[in-house]
This record gives sequence, C-alpha cells and structure tokens, in this order.
Amino acid sequence: MFRHAIPIGRIFGISIDLDYSWFLVVGLLTWIMAGSYYPAEFKNWSTGEYWLVGAITAVMLFVSVLLHELGHSVVAQHYQIPVPRITLFVFGGVSQISEEPSSAGKEFWIAIAGPAVSFALAAIFWELEPLVSFSSPLLALTEYLALLNLVLGAFNLIPGFPLDGGRVLRSLVWRATGKYQRATSIAALSGRFFGFFLIFLGVWQALLGNFFNGLWIAFIGWFIESAAGSQLQQQVLKSLIGNHSVLEAMKREFPHVPGNISLQDLMDKYVLPSGLRFFVVNDAAGLAGMVTLSGIRAVQRADWPTTTASQIMIPVQKLDTIRPDARLWSALEKMGRDGVNQLPVVDGSGIVGILSREDILHYLTVLRAFAT
Repeated sequence: MFRHAIPIGRIFGISIDLDYSWFLVVGLLTWIMAGSYYPAEFKNWSTGEYWLVGAITAVMLFVSVLLHELGHSVVAQHYQIPVPRITLFVFGGVSQISEEPSSAGKEFWIAIAGPAVSFALAAIFWELEPLVSFSSPLLALTEYLALLNLVLGAFNLIPGFPLDGGRVLRSLVWRATGKYQRATSIAALSGRFFGFFLIFLGVWQALLGNFFNGLWIAFIGWFIESAAGSQLQQQVLKSLIGNHSVLEAMKREFPHVPGNISLQDLMDKYVLPSGLRFFVVNDAAGLAGMVTLSGIRAVQRADWPTTTASQIMIPVQKLDTIRPDARLWSALEKMGRDGVNQLPVVDGSGIVGILSREDILHYLTVLRAFAT
C-alpha cells in the first residue's frame, strides 16, 4: 500500500516506516499550532517558543498514533498473528496485520486495543498537568496531548470500517451471526455512511467560511468512504474466489530458459516476440530459479550481451511460492503483501505451475460470467 516510505527502526520486531506524506502533515501542523492555536491560547510566549512547542506537538501527535497502532499490533502478536510493519502517513497510521483474526473474540481485542492505548495516554497527560504547571509551554503541551489522545481514541470508535469502531462492530455482528462476510459487509456499509456524513459536514463547514477545517473534515470523510467501499469490493471478490484453489487458476505451462542464455538473447528471442514477463531458469542440475522482467531492467542495456540469466535470477530457495491446494484468495493476499506479480506453484520439490495476477483476473471473469 505504501510504496514511498522510509524505514526508521523496529519495535517488538515490527518495522516502523514513515510515508513521505508524514513530513507534509508535520510541517503543516507545526505551522498551524505555532501560528494560530498557541498564540491564541497563550499570549506571552516568544516566537521561538511558539515554533518549538508547535513542532513538538506535531511530532508527539505521531508518537501517540504510533503507540495506538502498537496497541493493535502487540495484541495481534499475542494471538500469533504476524505484524510486519506499521506505517505512519497523512491520516495517522496503519498496522499491517498479515492475516485476519480467526475468531470474533480475537478481532474485538485487537480492534479495541488501539483506542484503549489512546485513552490511557490521555489519562497520563491529564495527570501530568499539575506537575508541569510551573512552565506555561509544558502545561500547554500536556493539555493539548491529553485532548488529542482523547479525541483520537473517541474518533476511532466510530462504528464504521476502516476505523477501529468498525472492526469492533464487525466482531460483535460476527459473534451474533457467526457469519464473517456478513459482519464485514455491515461494518463497511456503516463506514461508507459515516464517510459520506463527514464529507457533507466538511462541505457545510467550508460554505460557512471555515474553509480549511471543512476541507480537512471532507478529506477524512472521503478517505473513510473510499476505504469502506474498497472493503465491500474485496468482499464481493472474496465471495467469488474464496473457496477456489490455486490449482484451478494457475497456468500449467510456463516458459523455461537455459541458465547460460544472455539477457540480450532472452530479450530478442523470448521477451519481445511473446511479451512474457518471467522465465523459469534450468541448469544442468535442473530447476535453478526465476528471471523476471524487472530483474532484466535492473541491468544496464550495454551489459545484456555479457550477462546470463543465471547471474540475475532469483534462486529457487528465495522464491516466493505457493502450494496448488492453497486458497486463491490467500494467493492474492500474498501477492499484495510481498509486492510480486506472479507466484511459482510448488508441489513437493518442483514447480507445477505459475500463478499471476492476470490469471486470477481471467479466472474471476469466468466465474462472474457463470455466476447465478
């Protein structure tokens, strides 16, 4: 989802990334706090104090968001669900939880953990206020962070996907009905409703003259509505392919090339005439790896005549693979999570097929054509 992010470290084995949009929001929030909010609330500070406290506030906002997301992630890890990374971006943050919880109870506790952390932070900052009352800037900072975390926790409890409250709603409907897909659809529809409501509220605020706040509210509403709509589309897709296996959609015939073929010959004899984007590489011992079009592009064109396929291939031991009996939906999730366009299908020690995004789309088209 976030292709333009900067890794800044790891916490509990989870990679923490900053999306480029984070810097825009930190700069904008610093400017708003230093130029508008703090001067209106606290009259006797120096210009430097306004900008320093404004910058600290902006950074602490995202620290609070990071702790919120860590709340989700730690509980997910408790349930043996891997969390590869947390990304901070323009709307806050998102935990990349690698798989859906297996029960409504797990879904509930993972979802509620984030707001619980935010409310705990609000209480901590509230309790700190008397201790820092000797310093006006410190008092202002703790007051704002207490309010900010309170709002962050409350806003995320709105019962609509993709907010935490939507996941809580999904867990409750899931528990009551025993139907995960129905619960997801209800939470997503609720998310679309609240998204449209925020868009309407934002436009109304803008027309009343509060243009910047109104635009921001509408923008948040658009994000929520879009995410909820995407979730509904995913549910439709999942309902079509969820019970089908990789074996049904994969290609059983796939291109082989010898390991000693040069990239120039590979391009001239295979890629350009056929438009193929990947090739299984064989050597004297059998299967060795795979060459992709992106791998060829990484080599300078002048070096193509002297570079062989075996020199740039991804070794078979490092390939992302999938079994033929795996669910097709799991394969699609794996492609998205790992950023690959095709997966070798491995049964035992050999490749029995190749599954690409195009294969899944073609299979989906066939399913839709014969759906009743």
